[in-house]
Amino acid sequence: MTLRQILVDELSVEVVQTSSLGDRSYLAHDGQVAIVVDPQRDIDRILALAARLGVRITHVAETHLHNDYVSGGLALAKLTGATYLVAADDEVGFERRPVADGDEITVSGRMRLRIVATPGHTFHHLSYVLDGDAGPVGVFTGGSLLFGTTGRTDLLGQQHAHTLAEHQHASVRRLADLLPDGAQVWPTHGFGSFCSATQSDAPESTIGRERTANPALRLETDDFVRETLAGLDAYPAYYAHMGARNTAGADLIDLTPVAAADPAELAARIAAGEWVVDLRNRKAFAHRHLTGTLSFGLDGPMSTWLAWMAPWGAPITLLGDNPEQVADAQRELARIGIDRPAAAAIGEPEQWAGSDDTRLARLTTATFADLATARAGTPPHGLPEVDVLLDVRMSNEWRADHIDGAIHIPLPDLPGRLAEVPGGAVWVHCGSGYRAAVATSLLQRAGRQVVHIDDAYADAADAGLAIIPGH
Repeated sequence: MTLRQILVDELSVEVVQTSSLGDRSYLAHDGQVAIVVDPQRDIDRILALAARLGVRITHVAETHLHNDYVSGGLALAKLTGATYLVAADDEVGFERRPVADGDEITVSGRMRLRIVATPGHTFHHLSYVLDGDAGPVGVFTGGSLLFGTTGRTDLLGQQHAHTLAEHQHASVRRLADLLPDGAQVWPTHGFGSFCSATQSDAPESTIGRERTANPALRLETDDFVRETLAGLDAYPAYYAHMGARNTAGADLIDLTPVAAADPAELAARIAAGEWVVDLRNRKAFAHRHLTGTLSFGLDGPMSTWLAWMAPWGAPITLLGDNPEQVADAQRELARIGIDRPAAAAIGEPEQWAGSDDTRLARLTTATFADLATARAGTPPHGLPEVDVLLDVRMSNEWRADHIDGAIHIPLPDLPGRLAEVPGGAVWVHCGSGYRAAVATSLLQRAGRQVVHIDDAYADAADAGLAIIPGH
């Protein structure tokens, strides 16, 4: 998805959103030449946008070596012949133009970049001030200054988190001192990415707005550091592989269709314990699915949770209603370094089962009202008693409040902690139903009797369930 934003001095910035990962990339242009900032790996979107606008990409800039996705910057620069701007202090395995604090880049007669060192999210993080004829228009801030928040500071290890939080505070204040209130802020993170300390509080912002909204500009250093570090939760395990991949540099991705799997191959992969993933929405999965498959609906953050939970490098097979669904999932996975799924199958569960109905299963679903009734001793028809109530939300969510009597295993930990789930019928909930669908499919694959609470957690109290507040 792209949003066009017309700016002063006849400069424009196109926002290229990758909502599945919670990030934004940018293409800034003057009607003739363009610079691209923090491109995702599937650069065909950027190339198509530049072609539609009739502009030539002359520069590609990275604010930092990313931890949440594989960059398309190197491939885009090679393909277009653009100058590739990367922090001079980052040791990388490819040719680039090293840039550092104080450097200025002339993109065209009407468009210039000023490089500002903004360490915090990483040690060598840079921001790029976009200047027009009348001065600064805005700043590309990557994982530094976000909308009402900042980038997290623990991705390079907990031992650096405190020091980087101090740097983050100073960097945000430096940007605020350098730029006028009307300057636009264009961050890469903050829209669902786990690279953010918290999520953005607005769809757009300026330096002036951030002065009143951003904790880095409202709090003194010690208070900011304390608040930032206290709010950090776990981040995806696959992040450990992104930095090395981006340091080495990634080539073009291969998005051609993967090999088709027939029912016999699907059965063999499931029997081997491989991750065979159903991309349909969770309601379709609950109605009917192939036994032993896992629910990672493409209508949610599929790639984040799947890459977090599946063993890195393990074969993944995709099941979808249609070729477009599988192609979309393949693209999302390629963005985070899962280059080629092992196989795929298109159609309906009956086709994947080879017309063998014994290979088909259903998933029992319920609401929080059903849970309350079942806990009162009269389970609604077709639902088992509540032997275990499992909350699979993240730790910060659990600490904020949780249902009395629930046990807690964060979803990413569940594959390695299935044996800790007590015996009996397991009712599973999360915040909205998506993560609970993943969890119940994992438990069902392990042979457990499960109930998926497909309901909004906000409705739990209204259903009469006792909520334990946080401390």
